[in-house]
This record gives sequence, structure tokens and C-alpha cells, in this order.
Amino acid sequence: MQTNEAKDYWKCFKPSACNLKLKGKTREEVFAELAENFVKAKLLDEALRDPAIEAFLAREALASTGVGQNVAIPHVKVAGLEEAIFSLSVHPEGVDWDALDGAPVKLFFAVLRPARQGDRFDPERHLDMMRWISGLVREPDFRRFAQRVSKRSDLIDLLREMSGA
Repeated sequence: MQTNEAKDYWKCFKPSACNLKLKGKTREEVFAELAENFVKAKLLDEALRDPAIEAFLAREALASTGVGQNVAIPHVKVAGLEEAIFSLSVHPEGVDWDALDGAPVKLFFAVLRPARQGDRFDPERHLDMMRWISGLVREPDFRRFAQRVSKRSDLIDLLREMSGA
């Protein structure tokens, strides 16, 4: 059963931070695109772009964020952020990501969060949000529809629909 709060998680995703045509052929290139999308959407200060990319790469060096079924959930702490920021992006061809099932990754849930709790960041709510995302990626319909949308706003509409809002 979803709480009313869980029904609002989709609102944390802004179409301007999402991308339907990631082009990167390597993790470094994909992370650079994801960080740049956050900057262009004015969710990430330009000064934090390189630290975000470095954090993504360091996290990926620990273990792949490719959870299988063509999905990766790269999620990192970035000092200087005051609130968590989220995006959902699509790579039409897929990228080799050393995912659990060996399949290329086509859907990326990118998550940047502050290094510590603050007025605009609650770690418990963040964990609930991550559980919500994990639940979404287990839904075959969600994965299929997300890979077929034609507009970034359609991704957000899909998230809203899947949240039951």
C-alpha cells in the first residue's frame, strides 16, 4: 500500500533534467551527460558538475549500479547540495554497464543527494524514495513504456501514473 507521500515522489523529477537520447558510449560519457542535464535544468550548480561526475565514477568503482533488466540507479552524495535531485534518462542503444544480468543499460535513474541531513534533505524520506524507485524498475510495464516515450514530459507522466497519483 502506498502512502500519500509516496504518491508525490514523481514530483521530484523535472522534465528538464531528464534525457531521452543519451549518447555516451562509456560510463564517463554517460555520467558527464547526466551531470550536464542537472546543470542545464538549474538543479545542480555548475561548480558541482565535476564533483558529481567524480562521485558517480567513485561509486561505480565500488560496484555496478546496473541493477539488471536494462536499468541502472547511479546514486551518490555530493558535498554542497542542499536537497536531493533526481532524473530519469533513456539511452536508446544501451550501454555496457556490468549490470547484474549482463544486459546493457537503457534506463538511468540518476540521484544526487547532500552529504548530510539538512532543512531540505531528510535521509529517511530519501530512503523511502529510493525504495519507490527500486519498486518501479521491477515493473516490466514501466521499463517498456519508459523506453518508448517521445517527450521528456511523458517520462514524468509515466512516473505519476505508476505512483498511483
